[in-house]
Amino acid sequence: MKILVCISKTPDTTAKIAFADNNTKFASDGVQWIINPYDEWYALVRAIELKEADPSTVLHLVNVGAADSDPIIRKALALGGDEAIRVNTENADSFYIASQIAAIAKEGSYDLVFTGKETIDYNGSSIGGMVAELLDLPYISHAVKFTVEGGNAVVVREIEGGEETDKAAFPLVVSCQKGMAEQRIPNMKGIMGARTKPLRVVEPAAADSLTSIASFELPPAKAGVKLVSAETPEELVRLLHEEAKAF
Repeated sequence: MKILVCISKTPDTTAKIAFADNNTKFASDGVQWIINPYDEWYALVRAIELKEADPSTVLHLVNVGAADSDPIIRKALALGGDEAIRVNTENADSFYIASQIAAIAKEGSYDLVFTGKETIDYNGSSIGGMVAELLDLPYISHAVKFTVEGGNAVVVREIEGGEETDKAAFPLVVSCQKGMAEQRIPNMKGIMGARTKPLRVVEPAAADSLTSIASFELPPAKAGVKLVSAETPEELVRLLHEEAKAF
C-alpha cells in the first residue's frame, strides 16, 4: 500500500495572534510553528501504525508551503515517514492547496490519502473533500477509526448522536480527527534518521486561486468578571436580566 499524508504548518496553540498589512496578513514574527495537530497526532500516526503492521507499506508526506516549512516536515519524518514532498508555494486558498496535493497524489498513484479534519488556524475543513473530488475518489470525513479488512478500508466516523461505519475500496481519501490514534513523540533514532530522509521540493502545478483574504479581525476582548455578594441576590438577578440578557 502507498499512503500519502498531508502535513500543514500552523502556529503553536500558545502563540499570540496578530495581523499585519492592514489586517490582511498573519504576523509571523516570533511565532513558534508546529505541525497541525490533526495532521500529526491522528493522520500521520495512524499511517505510521499501518506501516508498522505491514512493513511493505510506503509512507510519503506532502506539504504545500515555502522553505520555512522544512523544520516541521523533518519532525514529521522523524516520527516515521519514508520521504516528503514540499510543493514550493505559499497560498491560503483551499482549492489551490488541494490542487497541489491532488497533483502529487495523482503522480504517485497512492492507495490512501490521509488529511487532518482541519487546520487549527483556518478551521476550513475543506481540503480533504476537494482533493477527493479532484482525484475522483471516495471521501470519508471525520474518521475516528481506520482498519483494513479483506482488502477494503473500514472507517468509523462520528455523526450526530453516534458513529457510522463505512466500507470503501482503495484508493480513497480520509480526513482524521481525535480518536484515530494516540500522539507520539519522535525518539532519538527517528530524529537522527530524519536528517537523511529525502525531502523533495517541486514547483507548483498550474491551478486557480478561487478566494482571497480580505481582512482578519480579532474577537472582542472578554469582559471582566463581576463578583456579587451572597447578601445581595437581587443584584445578581438585575445583572443577569439587564447585562447578560439571560431572561
